[in-house]
Parts: sequence; structure tokens; C-alpha cells
Amino acid sequence: MAGNNDQMDQDAIAAQWEASMANEDPAEAEKAAAANEISGTMALQWAAMVEDGSRDFGGKNSGERVLSQEEIDNLLGFTAGEINLDDNSGIRAIIDSAMVSYERLPMLEIVFDRLVRLMTTSLRNFTSDNVEVSLDRITSVRFGDYMNSIALPAVLCVFKAEEWDNFGLATVDSSLIYSIIDVLLGGRRGQAALRIEGRPYTTIETNLVKRLIEVVLADAEQAFRPLSPVAFSIDRLETNPRFAAISRPANAAILVRLRIDMEERGGNVELLLPYATIEPIRSVLLQMFMGEKFGRDPIWEGHFATQVAQAEIAVDAVLYEADIPLKQLMALKVGDTLPLEMKPDALVTVRCGNVTLTEGRMGRVGDRVAIRVTKQLRKPQTTLAMFERADEQTKMLEAQ
Repeated sequence: MAGNNDQMDQDAIAAQWEASMANEDPAEAEKAAAANEISGTMALQWAAMVEDGSRDFGGKNSGERVLSQEEIDNLLGFTAGEINLDDNSGIRAIIDSAMVSYERLPMLEIVFDRLVRLMTTSLRNFTSDNVEVSLDRITSVRFGDYMNSIALPAVLCVFKAEEWDNFGLATVDSSLIYSIIDVLLGGRRGQAALRIEGRPYTTIETNLVKRLIEVVLADAEQAFRPLSPVAFSIDRLETNPRFAAISRPANAAILVRLRIDMEERGGNVELLLPYATIEPIRSVLLQMFMGEKFGRDPIWEGHFATQVAQAEIAVDAVLYEADIPLKQLMALKVGDTLPLEMKPDALVTVRCGNVTLTEGRMGRVGDRVAIRVTKQLRKPQTTLAMFERADEQTKMLEAQ
């Protein structure tokens, strides 16, 4: 019933409008019709303009030029699916501008050049083959970008720098793994290593790669030894980069790529050292390279040792020490006697500041009171022999 009543009301309203329109002046009706026609024409033109504009915005007739994919990649500074660790530009260069460059640590390049020389000799002895090691590059990367750029399959070794109390990462690619296995197990020379896909590394292969990494880390210890003694110990071996996370993805790190060639066979070893790992020796790495001294000056060490040996110090001869109450001390008057609980032949302590040097007996030499030393001098930990040993080690390094 409610629906029928609404329909009747609408019909009644329409009849009233028709009656009112019929009673109006014909001239007014013509004006209204003309106005409706003009408004309808304008609406059609507006719709056509909107349609043309939307079509031109994405088409060839658009006033604004659409960037191609190559131009977008150049603007961003990298290509989709590829992370370039060598040269960044565009927005990526702006993002990475806050990253510390390894060139601000000049001693790093000297250390890794020395590592190349050491590895050349060690790997020749390890493989009994003609091995050539070259330094491919030293770059600063973000840890997350590097982990995403690792070409699998590969073996990742997490090692710990004991003295620096932090970790590093060594990555051996598959081509070098199979080359080392082929060489160590008697493969023929001059043949490219066969890469087997779709299977994990066996226990024998993993142990051989671990032995290779031990040789590399031992040489790295010797390369860093002139700057800071450090011991690199293998923590674990991983084949999945997700399980080798030793730093936050956004943290900066030093990436060193070493190329190892063995008569048309070989591959790459990459060493990753987060900046947090080398922070304890940052002050040493900031020094400028002065020959093979690695930041040390033996001439200054010798001069310093000479001046220390010739320095004059004041010593005290302590006859007796005792603890008395403050009340008794405040009650002392002129003429009071303090008894010393010691025998006439008691030893006298010789001190320099708060350090006890030796002991002796009191006597007289002419008109002066003297002390005869009865015990060996207690030498401190820092002695002239330490400087002499440091000078000998420096001479040995220069001879090498």
C-alpha cells in the first residue's frame, strides 16, 4: 500500500508541472528550451575535452614526455635485478653518500696488498700448483646489498676476530670451490672445472674449502700483524646467506675481492669486514703509509727508549710506617716521643712514589747516611728490553 501511494503522489506532481508549463507564456518556453539546448551542447563539449585529455595523457600526443625504463634506471642509479657495487649514480649515489669510503683508511690497501703476496706463496704450497692471486677491488658496501648480490651456490664462512671481539665474512664462489677440489684431488690441468648444479656440497668438499679458508685467514693474520695482532678463528660454514648475518643490513662494510687463478681455472674469494669490526684499529688505519714501516717509526722508538733510560727520578727511603688513631695524633705535643716498633737491623724500603723498588740496610758513608741494597731491583713490566725487541721485530719485517 505504501508503494502505491508513493506512485500516485509522483503522478500527481508530474500532472501539476505539466499544467503549469502549459499555462506559461510561449516565449518563455522557447527561451527555456534554448537554454537547455545550450547547456546540453556545453556538456557534450566538456565531455569531449575530458576524453581527449585522458587519451593524450598516456598517448603520443601528450604534452608531457613519459620516461622510458632506461631513463628511469639511470635516474635511480641501478638496473632492476642488478646491484652494481662498483659505481653508483643518481638517487643511489645520494643514498650511499653517507657511507664511509675505504680511501679514508689508507692503511687498508697496504694490508691487502701484503695479503696478496702472502696468499700467492701459501696457496702455491697448499695446492702444489702455479697459483696467481690478484686484488680485484676494495669497495664500501652495505651489508644487506652484498648479501643479496651473492651468486649461489657458494660457501660462506663466518670468522671471528678474537682481539677485536667481532665477526667477518669470507665467501668462496662455486667456480673456485670446484677448481680447488679438482686440483687437490688430482684433476687434469688445463681443463675447466665442472660445475654441478642442484646438489649440496659433500663433507669432503666442505672440508677442503674449510682448509682453503684457514690458509687465507692465516695469511690475513700476518697481513694485519704489523698494525694490530689479531687471530681469526672460523666460527661456522654456511651455504645460505640468511644464516650468515653478522651485521644489520644497513650497516657499512669493507668488501675485498681476491681473484685466484690456477692455469685456466680459479674463482673469487671475498672478504667482508664490517666497519664495527675494524673500529678498534681505526686510528691505526688512518695513518699514512710510510714505506714498510706500517705506521711505526723505529727511530722514534729508539730515541724514546734512550730518553726514558736517562731520565732522573726521586726515590724515598722509608724507615717505618704505622697507623695511629687521629685522636692520638691530635694530642701530640712538643717533646713527646713516638716509639718505632723496629729492630736496629731492620730493612729500609726504597720507593719511587707508590712503587717499591728494593730494600736495604741503613749505614753511614763518611758524613752521609747510606743504604746498602740487599735485594734485587723489582723491575716494572715496561723495560728497555721491550723496546729492543720491538726494534728487532721491525728490522725483521723490513728484511722480509
